[in-house]
Amino acid sequence: MADQRVNIVGLREFQRALRDIDKGLPKQIRLILNEATELVIVTARPHIPTKTGRAKSSLKARSSQREARVALGGGRAPWTPWLDFGGEGKRPGRPPARPFIKQGRYLYPALEARRADITQKMSEGLDALGRESGLEMS
Repeated sequence: MADQRVNIVGLREFQRALRDIDKGLPKQIRLILNEATELVIVTARPHIPTKTGRAKSSLKARSSQREARVALGGGRAPWTPWLDFGGEGKRPGRPPARPFIKQGRYLYPALEARRADITQKMSEGLDALGRESGLEMS
């Protein structure tokens, strides 16, 4: 489940072509992927339990020029992966055991629910970036 990807054929070539036009253009790819990742975040966030709100606010888009990613947890909410996937803490009983669900409770279900929208948003964004840069898109 952790290795679900959406591949874009020719992304490296696209990135190279953008770099040839202007060295700053490939950075726009990351912004497009972050926008698509936000669809997962806004779908998952309302389902995450709230006590302090830190778990919900820990969801962040952290895409690179080649991968769309969602960061979960972090230093301010290190228990957030436990909320999503379950399991038992490093010390038995702390936090209390939570049934382990391999596909998770929040992120992966949100990804599955919005997969078509995410793919469309990525496709439209990359296509628009290519056209604005003067590349011929097919």
